[in-house]
Amino acid sequence: MSVVAIVGRPNVGKSTLFNRILGQRKAIVEDIAGVTRDRNYAAVNRFDKPFTLIDTGGFEPASTDRMLAQMREQSQLAIEEADIILFLLDGREGLTSSDQEVAQLLRRVQKPVLYVVNKVDGPKQEDEATEFYALGIDHFYSVSAEHGRGISDLTADMQNLIPEHRGEDEEEREIRLAVIGRPNVGKSSIVNRMLGYERVVANPIAGTTRDSVDTPFVYNKQKYLLIDTAGIRRRGRVSQKLEKFSIVHALKGMDRAHVVMLVIDAEAGIIDQDITIAGYAYDRGRAIVLVVNKWDTLEKDNSSVKNFTEEIRRKFKFLSFAPIVFVSALTGQRVAKIMETVAEVAYQFNRKISTSELNKVLQAAEEAHQPAMYHGKRVKFFYITQTAVRPPTFTIFVNKSDGVHFSYRRYLANKIRAPFGFTGCPIRINYRDRER
Repeated sequence: MSVVAIVGRPNVGKSTLFNRILGQRKAIVEDIAGVTRDRNYAAVNRFDKPFTLIDTGGFEPASTDRMLAQMREQSQLAIEEADIILFLLDGREGLTSSDQEVAQLLRRVQKPVLYVVNKVDGPKQEDEATEFYALGIDHFYSVSAEHGRGISDLTADMQNLIPEHRGEDEEEREIRLAVIGRPNVGKSSIVNRMLGYERVVANPIAGTTRDSVDTPFVYNKQKYLLIDTAGIRRRGRVSQKLEKFSIVHALKGMDRAHVVMLVIDAEAGIIDQDITIAGYAYDRGRAIVLVVNKWDTLEKDNSSVKNFTEEIRRKFKFLSFAPIVFVSALTGQRVAKIMETVAEVAYQFNRKISTSELNKVLQAAEEAHQPAMYHGKRVKFFYITQTAVRPPTFTIFVNKSDGVHFSYRRYLANKIRAPFGFTGCPIRINYRDRER
């Protein structure tokens, strides 16, 4: 998906615009426990052309002297990573010197930049906004992110700038595998071991891989495309709050992939950043394999694998379906097991279950545990059918979809997964109303 970044000074309404374009508020209650999200990033799927939206906000300058420097950092990161940039300005506060410097920076960018003046709630503010033509621009969008004014024109033009999605070539049934993870966990070393030669630079200095590197290869007569993504890297003097911006490389890799291989550093252990990255892969419905690298560096006993597995399951509660492979890129230990696992997961990701088999499972699940009453009436399930693969997606027709409690939805998901497995795959279940 294309990447759209919102840049601008603090308090100009970046987060409000982010939520307005996303179509929902940042704070999302998840039914699945343990999903850690950094809501500065979101996949926007409600338009004809989906895209990744990034809010570069969140920094807190220590003083007014630091504000301009951090504004510049925000904008430079957006310029590097984004395909389309929304430069948000404050219509109430008016044009500032910070705005002018960032606009000067953006004028040198060979990417579409849309200038958006926010907090324009009526004709009076519309007239006052004309001062922003002093930036030397031909057009700007006057909007109210809070009330939705002018947003439809902005998003329509954004959609025109996003290229048409190229459908998958049916003749090329390659499986795309993205290797993701924090810096210096050994992604490139694993890639080189898997391929049998040094395809990418492996260096103990974090951040060696700057961009995604694609490598086609064949395993058991199946074509694969391996995508080695840049890690979530530190950028010199860039502030802590801005470091996470570089996750966009991993997001782009996930968008193109079918299977995501998340590499975890056994020596460093599991940290929140690992869980956040996994959450993005889960959000995108990708098949997932967890690879624990540097397993050779730990002092182990008979329970080491069991204990580390339990820790992974506890911290990645939403990835209970994901297989775990313990490897050492340095020694080559169990690296061959990775592709065996990826091949099985890719098969499951494309698996189609017959409607008759699914309905037997649904009937048995309903008989074993009836759904709760809803408005004094029993919720009735009519039938289930699989409507998509990648990820496996099912639709259940019911008399009152609103009456299916989230705990019962989780129960049905577990019942559907139990007989069919779907190793490494998230499954999606949609509920649709249907009168008998």
